[in-house]
Amino acid sequence: MTKDINKVTPYNSEATKKSQVEDMFDNIAPKYDLLNRVLSMKIDILWRNTLVKWMKNDNPQEVLDVATGTGDLAITIEKGTGSKVIGLDLSQQMLNVGVIKIKKLNLDGKISMQKGDAENLPFEDNRFDAVSVAFGVRNFENLTKGLAELRRVVKDNKSVYILEFSKVEGFLGPFYMFYFKNILPAIGRLVSKDNRAYTYLPDSVNAFPFGEKMRQILLDTGFKKVEYKKLSLGIATIYKATK
Repeated sequence: MTKDINKVTPYNSEATKKSQVEDMFDNIAPKYDLLNRVLSMKIDILWRNTLVKWMKNDNPQEVLDVATGTGDLAITIEKGTGSKVIGLDLSQQMLNVGVIKIKKLNLDGKISMQKGDAENLPFEDNRFDAVSVAFGVRNFENLTKGLAELRRVVKDNKSVYILEFSKVEGFLGPFYMFYFKNILPAIGRLVSKDNRAYTYLPDSVNAFPFGEKMRQILLDTGFKKVEYKKLSLGIATIYKATK
């Protein structure tokens, strides 16, 4: 039986999921970008570009990137749409890495980074032309509350874009799951020195609702229209949820 995603935590400690997620990303921040490229074989770059091409059709002027991490999606959004971007994340250490990257690219006038909680966003209703989250909604302590907050801060008739892992189905599924549950955590532990972070990844992906289930959750949250695109044989999915 699949676990409730809200109850899957990085360290299985008495601390809240939110606190554990913050600690985990603080721990792995120095090696996060390296691991992302190695473990995804750089395909994550293609996924972010696909999301931004979809978003560009909305011609956004101001975008909120939630769970921005080290800012990869925020940077891709700015380059692809020319919009002003606010990147928000729980982990200060991840943000610190992102600030350095943004300064090196001379984008600090276009992208601002701030610490914050996706489930209690410090912004007024109907503020943004688009909201994005890449590989972050799995980490929400309360998925429904987090999605409702994303909806709250995006303008009417505008969209929230969610890029998240899903599951490879069909005959390749068992091979992918073997890599995901065995090889990926071993590499992650070796490089990041965090014994749990890259075991939590397959655990959280396995528990996360994807495809039609995720579409229905977004509709139940109040979005009027939800579309999605499967990427790379279903390894990841982009959801476009319109308010």
